Amino acid sequence: MDFEAKLIRHNNKNRIAVWYPNIPALIARFRKLTDAKWSSTLKVWHLPDTSENRERFELPSDKGKGVPFMDKISQIEQFKKHLATKRYSPNTVKTYSDALQTFLFYYNAKDVRDIDNQDVVSFYNDYILEKNLSSSFQNQVVNAIKLYFRTIRETAINVDKIYRPKRDKLLPNVLSKEEIKKILNAHTNIKHKAMLCMIYSCGLRRSELLRLKPNDIDSKRNLVIIRQAKGRKDRIAPLSPAILGILREYYKVHKPLSWLFEGQYPDTVYDERSLGNVLKQALQKTGIKKPVTLHWLRHSYATHLLESGTDLRYIQEILGHKSSRTTEIYTHVSTKSLQNVKSPFDDL
Repeated sequence: MDFEAKLIRHNNKNRIAVWYPNIPALIARFRKLTDAKWSSTLKVWHLPDTSENRERFELPSDKGKGVPFMDKISQIEQFKKHLATKRYSPNTVKTYSDALQTFLFYYNAKDVRDIDNQDVVSFYNDYILEKNLSSSFQNQVVNAIKLYFRTIRETAINVDKIYRPKRDKLLPNVLSKEEIKKILNAHTNIKHKAMLCMIYSCGLRRSELLRLKPNDIDSKRNLVIIRQAKGRKDRIAPLSPAILGILREYYKVHKPLSWLFEGQYPDTVYDERSLGNVLKQALQKTGIKKPVTLHWLRHSYATHLLESGTDLRYIQEILGHKSSRTTEIYTHVSTKSLQNVKSPFDDL
């Protein structure tokens, strides 16, 4: 059977990751194994690390092999603690530790101190490129490797010579104002409506919306305070009178305590996946077939601001971009200037 199997640590459990060819018959057979699961984050099937499964997938038995494996697990846990003390966000800690885990367990039989720069290059070619993974994931691996190996005294890796992939020059996805209006008016549920309206009307990231507290809404100055956002910086964004009216209607019904948008139980944060489903349901109701994500609402907000004549410097501040070059990308998707260009086809 054509497969590749490696030991991994997933959700604080020892697991065996198995890469199969995309053949329905093989996948169907794997699903029948006890506790076989698909990881959407790792993009791999995995199952419990047992002697039976190790033998099934031709992996070394536990005897004599547990120490290096457990050492790497221990080091990854120490790496998580190191990132936490450096005040990286929980999402960043998880992203980097997962990327490091993928890299270290790719060389499962090799001691960490013996991994060198050529191993990094081989990982790029034989794992990332072979599996057609994104340059964004590769960049996460680079960040994780650099941060991790700077903390190790004895290492064969020269961190300064680890190169980054060229960034994909992708344009942000933008919806028209008509499409935005349909999406925001799709829900009759005031809570669902208010969440989507807040993301668009203030250009918020998903995590920023979910971390808002009732006191972050300054109705007297028509501002929303976004605390400890990306880069651990506070910022403010303008709050339109229209969204303030929606929030007041929502507040009368739900009366949130700790968080502006609470989960199923009081004092709990609204679930990220549930928020994604709110958007998905809105798209189904409107019949919009585009693969819209919550971040499209933020992109659309920035582009619509630019098209209405708002200065790029203000848009940069509102969105919380560290560099003006990040904000300038919206000039490439704004249609205001392009609509004034007359095609020579019209003169034929």
